[in-house]
Amino acid sequence: MCLIHSPASVGVAGGLMGGDVDMDRGHKSLCLFAEAFSRRRDPESTHTAAMEDNDETKKPKQKTAVICGYPISIFFIVVNEFCERFSYYGMRAVLVLYFKYFLKWDDDFSTTIYHTFVALCYLTPILGAIVADSWLGKFKTIVYLSIVYTLGQVVMAVSAIHDLTDTNKDGTPDNMTLHVALSMVGLMLIALGTGGIKPCVAAFGGDQFLDHQEKQRSTFFSIFYLSINAGSLLSTVITPILRAQECGIHTKQSCYPLAFGVPAALMVVALVVFIFGSGMYIKTPPQGNIMVKVCTCIGFAIKNRFRHRSSQYPKREHWMDWSDEKYDKLLIAQVKMVVKVLFLYIPLPMFWALFDQQGSRWTLQATIMDGNFGFLTIQPDQMQTVNPILILIMVPIMDSVIYPLIAKCKLNFSPLKRMTVGMLFAALAFVAAALVQLQIDQTMPIFPSSTESQVKYINMMSTPLDVKAGNNNFTLKPFTANEDYLTFGSPFTLILGPNNSSQIAVEEGNRSTSVIVQEGTQPKPITFSDITSKPEQGANAIRFFNGLNITLNMTWDDQSFGNIPTNDMSKYVLIPKGVAQYQIKDALGSVCDYKQELGFGSSYTIVIPPTFNFESTCGQILIPVVDIKPNTIHMAWQIPQYFLMTVGEVVFSVTGLEFSYSQAPSNMKSVLQAGWLLTVAVGNIVVLIIAEAATLEEQWAEYILFASLLVLVCFIFAFMAYFYTYIDPAKIEAEFAHKEPEEKKRKSVEMSRKDSVEQRSEGRKSSHSGSEKDDETLQTKI
Repeated sequence: MCLIHSPASVGVAGGLMGGDVDMDRGHKSLCLFAEAFSRRRDPESTHTAAMEDNDETKKPKQKTAVICGYPISIFFIVVNEFCERFSYYGMRAVLVLYFKYFLKWDDDFSTTIYHTFVALCYLTPILGAIVADSWLGKFKTIVYLSIVYTLGQVVMAVSAIHDLTDTNKDGTPDNMTLHVALSMVGLMLIALGTGGIKPCVAAFGGDQFLDHQEKQRSTFFSIFYLSINAGSLLSTVITPILRAQECGIHTKQSCYPLAFGVPAALMVVALVVFIFGSGMYIKTPPQGNIMVKVCTCIGFAIKNRFRHRSSQYPKREHWMDWSDEKYDKLLIAQVKMVVKVLFLYIPLPMFWALFDQQGSRWTLQATIMDGNFGFLTIQPDQMQTVNPILILIMVPIMDSVIYPLIAKCKLNFSPLKRMTVGMLFAALAFVAAALVQLQIDQTMPIFPSSTESQVKYINMMSTPLDVKAGNNNFTLKPFTANEDYLTFGSPFTLILGPNNSSQIAVEEGNRSTSVIVQEGTQPKPITFSDITSKPEQGANAIRFFNGLNITLNMTWDDQSFGNIPTNDMSKYVLIPKGVAQYQIKDALGSVCDYKQELGFGSSYTIVIPPTFNFESTCGQILIPVVDIKPNTIHMAWQIPQYFLMTVGEVVFSVTGLEFSYSQAPSNMKSVLQAGWLLTVAVGNIVVLIIAEAATLEEQWAEYILFASLLVLVCFIFAFMAYFYTYIDPAKIEAEFAHKEPEEKKRKSVEMSRKDSVEQRSEGRKSSHSGSEKDDETLQTKI
């Protein structure tokens, strides 16, 4: 169990707002795992192990009921955290697909809104910590913002109900604006709620322990991390399965209301459980926020320097020295140490810009891949679980094997060098993603541009047919189709056999199938429109053409293709991966069962030829024509990019936190944690800017762009790190602790001397003034 020692009382200053980490070396691997994994799962809570020793520790705490040495109240806090993390990550796992497939946004806009939401989630913890520490206290902050959070999740679930505005019952919402508005309101409430409570919950849990319960407190934090990881992992697996179900009143569609509704229900449970334990909690009052003090000190220094920018004022050694008129030297020295590290944070957002695209771009990439792993089928949004699984494996290996080997080789692998290597691994991950995308693009169909038209021909005649379409000459055997679509940019002449030609207009941006049937003695083309994109969510678009001389009815499961007259085409029906079993019926009740093995993302036109009958071998007579080939690049090819990104995360994120804590003053680790969260938020903002501003048509090129930018930033960071000098904050603080009494004594002596001089001066003035008065009196008498 990872022992994370902390003082008896823990404020939010120990949550988001900083603290001191005292780790047992024998458990360092597990502690680093906890930090890394909770940053991946919950960056706001990585710092919960680092608790600052503040004035609260000196105040006696009320006693609370205990079981086996542990306060009963922590049970409610752990359950609350598990449910809240399940709620957040469950909702976030399916979010980008909800944007793409339900709200019908394109990939770029879906990515933009997704990363805007994530950025807000990393900005609001700072606000929540300030509110809790300065005004409401942790308990009230958690309760109030949890109510906001719950409302947000409920609003998201309601926004995903397609029947809400589907007045004509065709399966498509008639008022998409309402669904978009509800979604945005829900996401804003969730961002405020999840970010606002995160710096409070872990710290509030630490508050429940008394001074003598350090061992129990450290065990609590290990259990707390476990609840975070368990909730997030389970939700990332479960909610994509819920999304893949079909539900609806009038029409059956992907069940986003269920995928959002279950997390909403878990958040209600989290809120109820937390409030239920209210009478058992130790509730400490607000104690003030160190981050506010740091910001005011920096603000005063900048303002004072600007006021004294004239050359007549002597320069000072450091720009923070301009605040010494108002703040003591120890605080100024501590702020200097913090600013020094924050300066190194400037290039870091680029790493998070790549890292957080696992939930957006990489998930969208998985939608056009094959998720069949034989014994199970992986949903595109479930691929995100590869990262935490690899974290479980990689952190102990890095800490127990890789780093010791490097140390034995006498290599100076300092924290800043590790972070640089971590950036390079993330860049390599995006190069791997680009290579996978190139392979995917080679298997993707080429759809017509806005000025082109594509046509495929099917010969439904019992004799071979010579076809000339523009400059294309080919022969179609009976009941066959040409393999690929023909592309035309202008009107063309279609010749079907001898003495049968016609001028065909180009329908710009359209894909169609021209079925050639026998009409009298001449072939006649009948044109039907085809889909112009890959079927959504890995489904397969299936339709039937009836070449029999009677009307037929086709069904799959509980969905009907409709009654299809002779020489007519059915509508498309989306069918998931697996073995699809169709039923073909005529008016007399005859039935033909036909089975078809389907993959991901294909489209077929199943042709019923004129020779069809309802005998036992009827299924062998049907002719499946491939319009769009299924996805052939397997999702397993994403594992290398996830592996490289996970190695980068372990080397970069864990080391970055460890470095930040080691270089920060004991009472200002909170400020660096806030700065760390800010880099994550800015990284997500970088993604949405590039996604909107970049005009790259190819996705692989965008991956290379991000990788190149990170490599560039990596060199900048390496240059900055080269000139960084490691410090010992405790030693510097100790020096100032010794200097302060002497400084105060010196100032006291100076003040005493000054007062003495002033008193003498006033005495002289009084004596001089008395002499003048006597002279005046004498002159008057004379």
